[in-house]
Amino acid sequence: MRLPSAARAMLFLLALLTGSSAARADEAAVTLVIFKGGWVFGGSIGKGVMTFHGQTYGLSAGGLDYGLVFGGSQTTLQGRVRNIKRAEDIAGVYAAAGMGVALGAGVRGIVLTNQNGAILELGGKQLGLMANLDLSGLAITLKQ
Repeated sequence: MRLPSAARAMLFLLALLTGSSAARADEAAVTLVIFKGGWVFGGSIGKGVMTFHGQTYGLSAGGLDYGLVFGGSQTTLQGRVRNIKRAEDIAGVYAAAGMGVALGAGVRGIVLTNQNGAILELGGKQLGLMANLDLSGLAITLKQ
């Protein structure tokens, strides 16, 4: 018995959609501690860890801000990175436009995407005196 070409095409598409889990995107837990400061121009530097498939990877982060930036703060963020297939996919440049104020302690939440399609969803506490209405970029590198 021979299958019609339409049925073969449907079976092929079904096989692609239900392929191995190694081909599918995954997610990982992320913790970052970022120090930020500036006056009009600002900068940030930080470090963190990512846990992916039972392994822990070190992360370093740094970036620049431009706009209304005043003060300094330390932000501890926790969350996840989604849409990654391998640990290296977290590395890249993440861009955002944002605004916020921290007087003493505040809460911060952010969702960013890099050129690899990785989506960072982070939230946490911000300590310090910081006011911002700016464009910012954050580069994350994976320590090997």
